[in-house]
Amino acid sequence: MSLKSGGVAILDYGSQTAQLIARRVRELGVFAALIPYSATLEQAQEAAPDFCGVILSGSPASVYEPGAPTLPGWVLDTWKPVLGICYGMQLLTQALGGQVASAAQREYGMTALRVTRPGALFGELEATQTVWMSHGDRIERPPEGFVILAASDNAPYAAIGDPARRLFGVQFHPEVSHTTQGTAILRNFVIGVCGAHTAWTPANFIDATVSAIRAQVGSGRVLLGMSGGVDSSVAGELIHRAVGDQLVAVFVNHGMLRLGEADHVIALGRTLGWNLVAADATEEFLDALSGVSDPEQKRVIIGRTFADVFECEAAKLGTLDWLAQGTIYPDVIESAGTGRPGARRIKSHHNVGGLPDHLLGRLVEPLRDLFKDEVRRVGLALGIPEEIVWRQPFPGPGLGVRCVGEVTWERLEILRAADAILTGELRAAGLLREGTAQAFAVLLPVRSVGVMGDNRTYDEVIVLRAVTTSDFMTADWARLDPDLLARISSRIVNEVKGVNRVLYDLTTKPPATIEWE
Repeated sequence: MSLKSGGVAILDYGSQTAQLIARRVRELGVFAALIPYSATLEQAQEAAPDFCGVILSGSPASVYEPGAPTLPGWVLDTWKPVLGICYGMQLLTQALGGQVASAAQREYGMTALRVTRPGALFGELEATQTVWMSHGDRIERPPEGFVILAASDNAPYAAIGDPARRLFGVQFHPEVSHTTQGTAILRNFVIGVCGAHTAWTPANFIDATVSAIRAQVGSGRVLLGMSGGVDSSVAGELIHRAVGDQLVAVFVNHGMLRLGEADHVIALGRTLGWNLVAADATEEFLDALSGVSDPEQKRVIIGRTFADVFECEAAKLGTLDWLAQGTIYPDVIESAGTGRPGARRIKSHHNVGGLPDHLLGRLVEPLRDLFKDEVRRVGLALGIPEEIVWRQPFPGPGLGVRCVGEVTWERLEILRAADAILTGELRAAGLLREGTAQAFAVLLPVRSVGVMGDNRTYDEVIVLRAVTTSDFMTADWARLDPDLLARISSRIVNEVKGVNRVLYDLTTKPPATIEWE
């Protein structure tokens, strides 16, 4: 039986939290596949073999609008359990003859939910609980055979169900953390109602993936672009466990890494026993970037130069049969697009970044079914050091897009030193993992007047950026302790030659992005 068998299929109707539904279900040890709402039964079976239930996500649409996303006929024809969330509940109601209408008052945010009939969905849960609502429509009349399971002040049908047919709907979002018992509700449905298999664990994934890689690769040699991030590190260790020295990892140092990072990457490869080739191409990258300030031009140049250097190093290694990539599930979803109204392909995913087509022939992508949090759990189970597993997100162009304006070795060294002070202080305060989802320094292309030792200075400006987020789609600035910020600022100004001013970025995403370029 496949490791993915006996899970659930989640139809994506465009909700910003659709991926979060899949992550929550997988945290229960159950495989969940997120597929477009327009998927056929055959496509659903391919994505989630022998799935035993269906979840319908929320959506920005209204079910009664012309052209609104619809419910595929197979969802009800298969007689499998169904849970509709928000728009999914309204869609289920409409399809079965109930009535949906615009609510007199939009309900958004945390709401008190009163459970009136516990049953299968709310069994053994509190009678009053906090849930997260986000809807402008509501159920006016449930379909025949449905009963009220829970209500709120503004939604008399906040949860409904037809237990005999195993059909359920909730107006709130159990997948978000603001719904205090959301995971328990999903567990009651996925495991209690659907009877899903709970085999989706890091240990089982490792065993199944190692076997699959051996079968796929055979005696061929595998080339991996090693960045030192969690994705490439976990992918590489899985492949190494499967085929040993048939794996050749190439690490290209473009000179725009954080302080000591190149040494750490090389040490990791050696510790894990990999066949690792390290190439220092700092001069090539800096020469190519000379005089360039536009951020998009910098990204293109860095990507193109990386591809040239990587291809040159690969050519020295002889025949290589496979290219390994640390592609993860969100990459797959973004590359293919989903069934969202007006959806567009976000990016064509090449994990190694701009590699020539002839290097992208036969791919080994052991992580393509995992979310980032699952990759981390697998990494810990593989014994990869925690500092790698919990490494904060770092852009492919590295400090090249945090050094705003022209990239020079002198400016990179200033930025590297300031960034090391920031992250070191956050680590010492226990905030680098729990308190901030991403934290880094930015060097601005401006100078400011200052006074040091009674002398006038005209030096560089550093901006500190630290954010909190659960999904990186939105982010808030981290409310760091003022004394901590003062200590970081003082250290940077006193220890990093050439800096006389430090700022703190208080902008959320949106309207800003997390990175500056």
